[in-house]
Amino acid sequence: MADHVVVCIPTFRRPKMLARLLEAIARLETSAQISVVVADNDAENHAGLDLCRQMQAYPWPLTAVIAQQRGIAQVRNVLIEEALKTKAGFIVMIDDDEWPETGWIDAFLKGAAETGADVLSGSILFSQDSTTEGHGDIRYPSGPIAMLQGTGNLLIRRSVLEEIEAPWFDPAFGLSGGEDREFFVRLQRAGKRFAWVDEARAHGDVPETRANLCWLMRRAYSVGNSDMRVVLKYRPGPARLTLELAKILGSLLLSPLLAAILVASPNRRALALQKLCRACGKLSAMAGRRYNEYSVVHGE
Repeated sequence: MADHVVVCIPTFRRPKMLARLLEAIARLETSAQISVVVADNDAENHAGLDLCRQMQAYPWPLTAVIAQQRGIAQVRNVLIEEALKTKAGFIVMIDDDEWPETGWIDAFLKGAAETGADVLSGSILFSQDSTTEGHGDIRYPSGPIAMLQGTGNLLIRRSVLEEIEAPWFDPAFGLSGGEDREFFVRLQRAGKRFAWVDEARAHGDVPETRANLCWLMRRAYSVGNSDMRVVLKYRPGPARLTLELAKILGSLLLSPLLAAILVASPNRRALALQKLCRACGKLSAMAGRRYNEYSVVHGE
């Protein structure tokens, strides 16, 4: 019997990108049984919901719902709730600003069979004409990996989601991001295994609003802020906090000097500045501050 996979897509005010993604999913070449669920987080305008309702000849069963409560964690929880209403053995998540290759699903299923991992991530490749300073592919060799990065291209075994209580993604990270990191940390603490599948590839481009160094620095600050909030959620002991403070101090002292040295190398300079901003974000989280990155929409 063919594997049943539910493809889950969160969307918010990006109907053009969502249409591109749905068209790519329609072209998948797979023997698996596919269902698609779209959760639109814009209850007022619901452009994503309207788009799905217009796609009457779609080749896979397509369900579209509204996620009433604003936030990336909240919309992911709605998607999982809908996916678990089916009998699918696997749940795949892909963001609305990406699109997969035709062999995407089969590559994921092959990776799951070969590694036995509970959660697997695929690579995300960015087109050459959209890359800019500091942007690069998200890619690792296939095989077991200690920790995953994000939920933009992800396969989860159904059993994993059935074993943990809802909400699967912490709503406290709804507008700040970091809900994926918290999710992975919780699974790691529960003994779940991770793997990377380089062949399960999705593609993305960089919207104009992200194609600059200022956005990269804000993004690094946001990641540092949310990562530290995850650390603090699980009440680290004095030794862990001391280590984190040492890392932050090192980045604050060395990153500006490194950026000055690498001024003639844009990508390497950007990495140094990102480390600096990430350290600042961590420090702000330790001071009780939260940065809500997802209050701004990038792309259409």
